[in-house]
Amino acid sequence: MAIEWDDTQAAAAPAKPVAKKAAFAFGRDARIGSADRMLFTERLVLLLETGVALHDALRALHEQSDKPRLKAIIGEVADDIVGGQRFSEALAKHPELFPSTYINLIGASETGGFLPEVLAQLVDMDEKQERLRSTIVSALSYPGFLIVFSILVVVFILMVVFPKFSVMFTSIYDELPFTTKFFIGASKLLTEHGTVFFSGVLGLAGAALLALRRPDVRAWLDRAKLRLPLVKDIFIKIYLVRLMRVMGISLERGVTILDTLGACRNVIPNAEFQRFLGELETQVTEGRGIAAGFRESPLIPVSVKQMIDTGEATGALGKVMGRVADFYERDLTRQLNALAKMAEPVMLMVMGVLVGTIVTSIILPIFKMSRAIH
Repeated sequence: MAIEWDDTQAAAAPAKPVAKKAAFAFGRDARIGSADRMLFTERLVLLLETGVALHDALRALHEQSDKPRLKAIIGEVADDIVGGQRFSEALAKHPELFPSTYINLIGASETGGFLPEVLAQLVDMDEKQERLRSTIVSALSYPGFLIVFSILVVVFILMVVFPKFSVMFTSIYDELPFTTKFFIGASKLLTEHGTVFFSGVLGLAGAALLALRRPDVRAWLDRAKLRLPLVKDIFIKIYLVRLMRVMGISLERGVTILDTLGACRNVIPNAEFQRFLGELETQVTEGRGIAAGFRESPLIPVSVKQMIDTGEATGALGKVMGRVADFYERDLTRQLNALAKMAEPVMLMVMGVLVGTIVTSIILPIFKMSRAIH
């Protein structure tokens, strides 16, 4: 059953403010994100489906919230609704929690009278995006751990183990293997000039972070993501899943194509894809179909172009885009899991070769010294 917000009921409700303009919500409590939005939306759906009026549901969620910043936002939204504003207008005042896609869909649902259904779809969309993010983090975490662990092991050996043996090798330094001489030099660098070395590393890291704030550097990285082998395929699939998911649910719920494309610019964190969306907006404004813009873009795989053509021709563009998002999410998950399984043995092998080279660089000179003594 669709539950609509009754303007007369809201106006009759006592205008009791429930929000305080909380300037206190800084620090850890100010951190709100997709998980908070998802929980808020899920609880709101439950209350609306049980017949609770919208402003009463918001008051209840305000009382239940244990995060000061989130509590303040919900309270302000409830006050704005009691004051006569639409739900979407009240949400639009808090872009840090509610993106433009969310607000556009809420606005469309207010016109069509299917707010609970749209909220349920928003929860589902957030859950799928969170699942994709977790898949990416999971695929990268173990190889990343092995890289960090390998570096720490090598630094420990060079700073703690090698200095004890380098004194022993002084008498036969000219006869030492190249690898032993190299690691002795690296050990001296870390032990005698460790402060300078690590300060230099931190300085380079800081310079890299500052460089990433420059628009030209970010634009170069965005282009590189879509051109490098293997990396290109992964990033295009990530962006397509987000784009197709948002466009699919928006078009199915009656949001205009132009509003949908405008909202999607904030969904895709890549300048090249944002430029593509801008070109789509221009083409739609000029009266051309959206499929033509997809057809002309080198960023879009051929199979997606064909699906968009079919969806536009049959009038089921939103549904087709949702199917494309589901397909690429499954495909991306399989690809990331396969890469993670390939990366694990490769990293273990690299780590083994590196540690083995260091150990043999110590053992071979010891054998040479023992033979000389005998």
